[in-house]
Amino acid sequence: MPTDGSSMNERIRAFVLEKFPLARKRSVKDSDELLESGIVDSLGVLDLVHFLEQQFSITVVDDELIPENFRTVDHIVAFVERRTTSSS
Repeated sequence: MPTDGSSMNERIRAFVLEKFPLARKRSVKDSDELLESGIVDSLGVLDLVHFLEQQFSITVVDDELIPENFRTVDHIVAFVERRTTSSS
């Protein structure tokens, strides 16, 4: 079992902080709501999906573009972990 969960978590959080100014302004934590709080909007989700596909060599299909997968940094990490283990 890979133990790179924390580095995956750090990479995703770093992207969110870099890409979304409101995340920096609010010092977003891994458990903070990204969608409901307005930090990430629908276009932001697309940016996030592109980043995840590039960084973690996964393909996100339309059925996976649901709020539950992108609600928080923790949710995004869990989603990517599911995708990377299921595609192995």
